[in-house]
Amino acid sequence: MGQQVRRAGMVSVIVSGVASLLTTGQASAATSHATGTVVHLCGFPMIGQQPLDITAKFDSPGPVAAGGTFTPAAIAGTATFNAIHNATIFSAANYDGLRGKVTAPLTTTNTTPASATVTGLDMPEQITPYVPGPRTVGFTQNAATIVPTFTAGAPGEATVALGTTFKLEVDFHKRDGTWTPWTLNCTVKNTDPAQNRAFAPAIPVV
Repeated sequence: MGQQVRRAGMVSVIVSGVASLLTTGQASAATSHATGTVVHLCGFPMIGQQPLDITAKFDSPGPVAAGGTFTPAAIAGTATFNAIHNATIFSAANYDGLRGKVTAPLTTTNTTPASATVTGLDMPEQITPYVPGPRTVGFTQNAATIVPTFTAGAPGEATVALGTTFKLEVDFHKRDGTWTPWTLNCTVKNTDPAQNRAFAPAIPVV
């Protein structure tokens, strides 16, 4: 009888341990949220407003308790210059890369605050030879990035979306090794219907 009790106790401990590991794993699993391509119009020197395609993504901890907080993590994205602008802005003007910082306003539903801004996203140095076609550069969160924290509202879901503006403070690299600073102030292009700026999926609030 004593051996049976000990075996039963060991089984109980093992089962509890496995359940605990599974629960911990589920709690710590991140959920990825991403936008589609959002077309912006950006002010370029000399050539004025030109389109720039932006995508973005971030990770959340998964479901958030009502009244609880969450902070977007692992923020990253891309900016894509179309083939014409790659040929003119880059190739014809002797530029072959860039580096800089990105500022990305966000809007939300069912959170406090309802809007906030991510600053200091890093666009690391990206120098590549000209290849006909679009040119895509990436940006990502690093230790210097300032990311807002949001408080979830009522049970249901919270959504996060790119704001209507976007800013790239960049240095364009010339083939002779010099750098030229540009600030690209961008606004979401007006379309009918309006572009979907939301990150998907929404964040469950429980």
